[in-house]
Amino acid sequence: MSDGPDLVVAGAGGGLIAALRAARSGLQVLVVEASEHFRKGNNTAISTAMIPGIGSRWQAEAGVDDSVERFVGDVSKKTKGMGDLALAGTLARVSSPMLEWMADDLGFPLSLVTDFQYPGHTAFRCHTLEGRHGSVLLDLLVRAVEAEENIDLFVPARLVEVLVDGTEKVAGVVIEMPDGSREEIPTDAVLLSTNGYAGDAGLVGHHMPEIATAQYHGSEHSKGDALRIGAGLGAEVAYLDAYQGHAALSKHASTLVGWATIMHGGIVLNSEGKRFGDETQGYSEFAPLLAAQPGAEGWIVVDAEIHERCLAFTDYQHCVEAGAVLWADDVTGLAEVTKLPLDVVEAQLAAVAAVSAGEAEDEFGRTSFPHAIAPRYAAIKIIPALFHSQGGLCVDEHARVRRASGGVIEGLYASGGAANGISGHGSSGYLAGNGLLPALGLAFLAADHVAARATVTA
Repeated sequence: MSDGPDLVVAGAGGGLIAALRAARSGLQVLVVEASEHFRKGNNTAISTAMIPGIGSRWQAEAGVDDSVERFVGDVSKKTKGMGDLALAGTLARVSSPMLEWMADDLGFPLSLVTDFQYPGHTAFRCHTLEGRHGSVLLDLLVRAVEAEENIDLFVPARLVEVLVDGTEKVAGVVIEMPDGSREEIPTDAVLLSTNGYAGDAGLVGHHMPEIATAQYHGSEHSKGDALRIGAGLGAEVAYLDAYQGHAALSKHASTLVGWATIMHGGIVLNSEGKRFGDETQGYSEFAPLLAAQPGAEGWIVVDAEIHERCLAFTDYQHCVEAGAVLWADDVTGLAEVTKLPLDVVEAQLAAVAAVSAGEAEDEFGRTSFPHAIAPRYAAIKIIPALFHSQGGLCVDEHARVRRASGGVIEGLYASGGAANGISGHGSSGYLAGNGLLPALGLAFLAADHVAARATVTA
């Protein structure tokens, strides 16, 4: 037994779930966060706060039929069978107990999103908070942490090393302060929840070159700390080429436009005024497609009805407030505000209208046009973005980090972008919530395992 905290959590994002869960089990927890601006700048804060929950009471109330097998099937289909399906099943099983604990024990006002469906999900299963923005989620988590006497929060401070004893079990951590000074803290358990490596241009260029030129839209501290620490201890790693891209970052506002624009019926035009793919395949895989277009930019085109529906998202509201949404009363006006060729835009909108009316098949295979866009039009200029990597340290059903040589590194856990995730390879396997579900779910599992270990050794 150490003389320090029962659990050290590196990263004050989704890993705060572990801190709260462990603290409410009676454990002493230390949270170490490198960024003093983490409340606004970490990947949890800038997410859309969409958390998949399978078999939740909110689904039951809405009459939604869902199951672990259905979710795993969706993951398998989206990843073309190459995702970590065992981990997907583990996360599916813990998702509802975790969400209901967040609602009942932490008091989070969660609700089920039923007004549209994200690509790849065959059931309404994304749960969120008012405003549909990660800053709301993180604010609730931080407030709960600050009110919990069993949790200490070190900000800014960076966990730079995990120490092990002669039996290769976790024995402590090394914390680095902004002035460069270091402190060793004894502990038996460490959760690495420092996100992935998408903030390291060198690693991005090596593992996922097709998105390397896109704008990075994530925490500046996502530099691969967990990958470095885990690999140094002999951890197994996987899916390092996996990532979440996004094809809907506002060029003007540098904030997320959101793919609800597309799922409600919007389209994407490139800088020549042409569509170039089935937008409903997913915002992550559409990012490298957009990056490959002339000028690596384009336009999302919606209308007044879709615009109104998207105002439920804080990110979209920010785009409106920043003046990123340009309006046009007709096709001529749309061509003028976007500076796209009128004849090309007219042809694209006419083709989409024919598909929406059931008079033609879409040349890119898109089958979902729930709303036929019509004047008054709105257009938002977009650029491709990289949000976070999806590969990392391999974990078991308790979020314990696996050794490359077999077994686990006793006392070491990983969650979120620090772990290998469930998105398979590349960008196309990403489902909405594939970031937050491993971030929160693995943290929840880790805390319960640490608490169970503590009970056994007490």
